[in-house]
Amino acid sequence: MSDENDTPSISPEQGGGKRPGRRPATHLAAFGIAAVAILAIGAAGGAAAMKFARPNVELAPLTPVSISSLNDGSSVVTVKGKVAEIYGNKFIVQDDSGRALIETGPAGDDGKLVGIGETVSVQGRFDHGFLHASYIVYQDGRTDVLRPPPGPPPHRGPLENALRRMKL
Repeated sequence: MSDENDTPSISPEQGGGKRPGRRPATHLAAFGIAAVAILAIGAAGGAAAMKFARPNVELAPLTPVSISSLNDGSSVVTVKGKVAEIYGNKFIVQDDSGRALIETGPAGDDGKLVGIGETVSVQGRFDHGFLHASYIVYQDGRTDVLRPPPGPPPHRGPLENALRRMKL
């Protein structure tokens, strides 16, 4: 037996051994960079498309209604009057027909959104005796956006109503 290897040895000049040129790792890195770039472009394009496709929340130019005509419901209403009292994030607006309690949510926690005697228009949803404000429009035309108006309550079918009654 000999210590020599049985396979013939071919020198690099004869076409054997490692060939200079592209390596598989280089291909893999280029593919990875291209994939990340394509995903980034797709994400940016998708975000731009969503921005243009989504409806904007805007202040609808509603005609103010009298406070005495407010009824519980899911429609958006606007009332106009003077601020009579302030209670933290709630205040009372008074017009010639009556008074309404306005709830401003966390935006009005400091009680500094309005001042007593100030004339304001408030837009929101009247529900359970409160006008849940979405916008406050001041006498000088300035507008505070408090939150987008909530959608109507979810529809519950007879099965859901029966289950709710059983839990109560």
